[in-house]
Amino acid sequence: MPMTNPQRIQERLAQNSWGLLGNQGHVLGIDLGGYGLRVALVQLQNHTYLSTHADIQRQDPRDILDDSLALARRLLAESGAAPNHLVRVGVGIGAPVDPHRGTVLRSVRMEGWENFSLKDYFEQAFDAVTLVDNDANLIALSEATFGVGCGCQHLFYLHLSSGVGGGMVLDGRLYHGANGIAGEIGHAVVEPGTGSSSLLMTLEERASISGLLRRAGELGLETTNLNDIFGHHPVARQVVQEVTTLLAMRIAHVVALLDPQMVVLGGIVVRIGGEAFVQAIADQVSAYIAPPLNRPVQVVPAALSTDSIAIGALALALESLCD
Repeated sequence: MPMTNPQRIQERLAQNSWGLLGNQGHVLGIDLGGYGLRVALVQLQNHTYLSTHADIQRQDPRDILDDSLALARRLLAESGAAPNHLVRVGVGIGAPVDPHRGTVLRSVRMEGWENFSLKDYFEQAFDAVTLVDNDANLIALSEATFGVGCGCQHLFYLHLSSGVGGGMVLDGRLYHGANGIAGEIGHAVVEPGTGSSSLLMTLEERASISGLLRRAGELGLETTNLNDIFGHHPVARQVVQEVTTLLAMRIAHVVALLDPQMVVLGGIVVRIGGEAFVQAIADQVSAYIAPPLNRPVQVVPAALSTDSIAIGALALALESLCD
C-alpha cells in the first residue's frame, strides 16, 4: 500500500539530516492559494507532521494573508506548539518571486501582490526566519525531499496546469539561476509564427489547460472540460498525441542539458491525464535524445498531490537549517 504524506514525511524526518537546529523546535510551511490555503507543521524532536487547509473566502491579498496566519496559529495551538519554539517558516505562492528578498514580483493569477514582502509579513507575525519561493520550485523540492524523488540529488519538475512551469533541484538544492527564473520552461517558444500570424507560440500556450482546450476547439471539439481532452473523441486523442510529443521533446532537451536522475510531472493536467499520459510521454523521451547521450531516465508522476506546495515550503525551511 502506498505511503501517505504524513508517513513519507515522518520517515524522512527520522533521518534527521538538517544540521544542529534540526532536532528541536517547529517548522511551518504555508501555501497561499495553490489549492486554497494550506498549512503544514513539523515537530523536529519527535518527527511529527500535521497539516490543515481552508478554502479562500476573500480575494484581497491582505485578507488572504490574515486568513493564512489565523489558520497557521490555529494549527500551532492544536499541536501544543509554543510560538517561541517556531524556528523557521516557509511560504509558497503561485507567482514569480524574488527568493532572496522574499517578495512577490508580479501577480499572475491573483491580483494585488506586486512587490509585496511575504518575508516581512510572516517574520513580523512569528518572529522566525521566513523563506519564500514560487509554487513550481517548492513542488520540485517537496518531491526531491519527501516525495517520489526522495533521495534524488538532481531532479527536474514540470508543472502542467493553468500555466506551465518548472523547478529544478541540482546537487540537492533548489537552483534559481542568475535572476531567479530558472525552470520557467513554459515561457520558451516552441513554434515560430506562421502564415499571416507573427505570434510566437510558447510551451504554456500549447500545454496549459487553456492551450489544450483551445487546440481542441481549433480541431472541432468545443469544450471547457479538461476531462474531455483525455476522453475517447478522435480530436481529443489527436490533441493528447500532439502535446505528448511536444512535452517528450522538451523533456529530452532538459535531460540533455541538466542530466537529472528523474523528471517529475505534476499539476491538474497530469492528474487528469493519469498514468497513461505520463507513460506515453516517458516512452517517447529517449527517442529525442541522440545515442551518445541517451540513457534511461525516470519520468514519473508527482506523489504529494495538493499538499505539495506546503510540504515544499517545509522542505525549504528545513534546508535552511543547514546553512
